[in-house]
Amino acid sequence: MRLTTKGRFAVTAMIDLASRQGGGPVTLNGISERQNISLSYLEQLFGRLRRYNLVKSVRGPGGGYRLARDMDEITVTDVVLAVDEPLDATRCGGRANCNNAAQCMTHDLWANLNKRMFDYLDSVTLGSLVGQRTYPAAAVAVAGQVLPAKALRVENRLS
Repeated sequence: MRLTTKGRFAVTAMIDLASRQGGGPVTLNGISERQNISLSYLEQLFGRLRRYNLVKSVRGPGGGYRLARDMDEITVTDVVLAVDEPLDATRCGGRANCNNAAQCMTHDLWANLNKRMFDYLDSVTLGSLVGQRTYPAAAVAVAGQVLPAKALRVENRLS
């Protein structure tokens, strides 16, 4: 099992979006620049995230994207599944037919890994990931304005 670029980029972009919720809609261009993810790739990912009601778009000047739900209600599993990322370590896709139409010797091992992985990712919310991050003072300036520390959960690191 491996999480592909699609899943990693989707989670990264959603953490970026969630961490900037206090400053209004977030542009994909901004996420693209901060996270070094192609803008066209982000557009594809956010189309899927919007269809799964994880984000909503805000049109017009100052528009961009916002979370559709509270960041503590969106799990990593929600994000990964929204972008069609498989969470399966079995060769058979969970059908138990990987060894000439029969279950292989290690099927239960990989199926249990799938369950634990799913349970773990389903227990991790965007809010908990944003809370783990610290932001240097330079990262808090958005459009020339410093956002409130509460909005970004900023930790000032003064030497």
